[in-house]
Amino acid sequence: MSNGLLSVDETLARLLAAARPVSDTESVPTLAATGRVLAQAQTSTLNVPPLDNTAMDGYAVRSADCASGEARLRVSQRIPAGTIGKPLEPGTVASIFTGAPIPPGADAVVPQEQTALDGDRVVIKHAPQPGEWIRRAGEDIRAGSTILPAGTRLRAQEAGLAASVGIARLPVYRKVRAALFSTGNELVMPGEPLPPGAIYNSSRFTLTGLLRMLGCEVDDLGIVPDTLDATRAALRQAAATSDLIVTSGGVSVGDEDHVRPAVEAEGRLDLWRIAMKPGRPLAFGGVRREGGGEADFIGLPGNPVSSFVTFVLFVRPFVLRLQGATAVEPRSYAMRADFDWPKPDARREFLRVKSNAAGGLDLFPNQSSGVLTSTVWGDGLVDNPAKHAISRGDTVRFLPFAELLN
Repeated sequence: MSNGLLSVDETLARLLAAARPVSDTESVPTLAATGRVLAQAQTSTLNVPPLDNTAMDGYAVRSADCASGEARLRVSQRIPAGTIGKPLEPGTVASIFTGAPIPPGADAVVPQEQTALDGDRVVIKHAPQPGEWIRRAGEDIRAGSTILPAGTRLRAQEAGLAASVGIARLPVYRKVRAALFSTGNELVMPGEPLPPGAIYNSSRFTLTGLLRMLGCEVDDLGIVPDTLDATRAALRQAAATSDLIVTSGGVSVGDEDHVRPAVEAEGRLDLWRIAMKPGRPLAFGGVRREGGGEADFIGLPGNPVSSFVTFVLFVRPFVLRLQGATAVEPRSYAMRADFDWPKPDARREFLRVKSNAAGGLDLFPNQSSGVLTSTVWGDGLVDNPAKHAISRGDTVRFLPFAELLN
């Protein structure tokens, strides 16, 4: 920390250290488990594949019968997927289809493209080596092996993997309950007339969507009147049923900024100033519950881009940790900057960019924290160190939204 500012890394470390993962679990159908976090490791009770099988449509053969590269052999049987063939007679081949078990006696598969029909015979135009185009039993998964560790955030791939070994239900942590409200007499909901000096409440939609994309159960408390009593009442209502309360704006020291004193009255609050742009202020604390315990509180900056960026960098990994996930930080990629950034800030910057057809990154021309268009136009952020100028052709650290928004 320098000049009273926390670094991005220190801020994230403090948040993650304070996160208390939910402990309640439930069993859900594997078909409905995508997006949930696995509470217990899963072990396979069988081999995958369960039997040696063919990776291609073609002919199961004895390789010794095909050593000439032009063998003419009789088709003795047909083996579709899902059926078990008979032992392969010497001097014959079996017509076999992808996924079908290899019949006893066969030691290779010749793809159909390397054969030709000649009356009631098949010409094998290839001299296969033993094992060609055969998928061995257990080559994907061995019985008794752990296929999914606890703490895994389940994607479609993991759900499919569990299903492939016959797991019909999975134990997962319950969903994190998040409450959200906005403060500000200037806020108006879309569909309502827009009086002079008022603005439409975009952050309510952005933050609600981000929380739902993370799999949270969201309690949207709407727009809270700009009074201390109303804000305290909203916090008490949110804390009663939620694990996490998220707000944007209202944590400054102005006469109409009631979130900060309300949280301090109902719990505890640390107001951090982070050495980053956009999104310097971030509030973190807790709101007491009447029956004991507390709900976590995160107050984001009011500017729409600032709240968006601080959410994906800090709230997202905090929520994932609450969910019980072990991997919470996004992957980044080294990419080429196809732009110049000659006047960097003294703080670490997160620039809105978009990948281009040439394999580089283009910069949105207006990097203001109020220009929400940049988050729609872009497909990620450049994580630029403090005081670091960027010249066209430089390699930069790219955080794609594909990593930050799931």
